[in-house]
Amino acid sequence: MSTRLASCSCGQLEVTVRGEPVRISMCHCLACQRRTGSVFGAQARFPASQVEVDGVSQSWTRKADSGNLITFHFCPSCGSTVYYRPAAEPDVVAVPIGAFADPGFPAPRVSVYESRRHPWVAVPAGAEHHD
Repeated sequence: MSTRLASCSCGQLEVTVRGEPVRISMCHCLACQRRTGSVFGAQARFPASQVEVDGVSQSWTRKADSGNLITFHFCPSCGSTVYYRPAAEPDVVAVPIGAFADPGFPAPRVSVYESRRHPWVAVPAGAEHHD
């Protein structure tokens, strides 16, 4: 079983995940664009039972474009989002792919809210497309 470590920029908040993600996706919704400061958010979802959090986090909850609530956990020192919990999926923890700082991390297999995708952003070949 593989083990991966995700962390904030200063290293104070870490998440260790065991096993493979149940979903790897990229989201083009405007809320993810604002949250990340990029043109999309990319995340991997893991069963909560395979996730261990170490460190102190602050949290912020928002309503997603789907209408579901999502609680984001970020480092109070450097501000990096390290994980989040979708209320509609209480047994899942999502981790932004960039928090792993691993260029070898598998590519997203799902792309959502593509109607808001910047036209110059490429979606990996073979990914599921959802608007």
